[in-house]
Amino acid sequence: MTIYQRILVPLDGSDTSRLGLQEAIRVAKLTQGRLRLFHVIDDLSFALAMDAYGGQSGDWLRTLRDLGTKLLAEGQEAAESAGVQSEVALHESFNARLPDAVAAEARRWPADLIVVGTHGRRGVGRLVLGSGAANILRPAPVPVPLVRPPGPAGAETPATQHVSLPSSALRIE
Repeated sequence: MTIYQRILVPLDGSDTSRLGLQEAIRVAKLTQGRLRLFHVIDDLSFALAMDAYGGQSGDWLRTLRDLGTKLLAEGQEAAESAGVQSEVALHESFNARLPDAVAAEARRWPADLIVVGTHGRRGVGRLVLGSGAANILRPAPVPVPLVRPPGPAGAETPATQHVSLPSSALRIE
């Protein structure tokens, strides 16, 4: 049985990545593990910054670095206030996709687990918006539990959750 001592947590500032961080903190507390909080500045985030700050002159890359550093510091504060050791890594990659950067970091560190928050989109929403979490799953060299936000009030939720790892892909039912 593997005990997850080294847990990689990709953070992007979204509510779902915060859920992933919360779950990673819970796992690390159970296993006396440690976290590596990971933020990627890539060509997509740079393009979005150019769009968001298009009316302003300035150094967009420095802005993204500052925001990423702040995001990682907030995540580290949350982990350490829960009594979990953590470290941070800010990664810049303009020629690699985000999922590949996460997989490379999992190998380099080396991680035992990657915890990712997901919207849990289905159907057309997934086709239109894609699934970042599913894209991280594919190249990941270690298990990747996906953490979904709770359903709407009154929605039926399963009493138990089954996790399986067929051929190194994680499936949650």
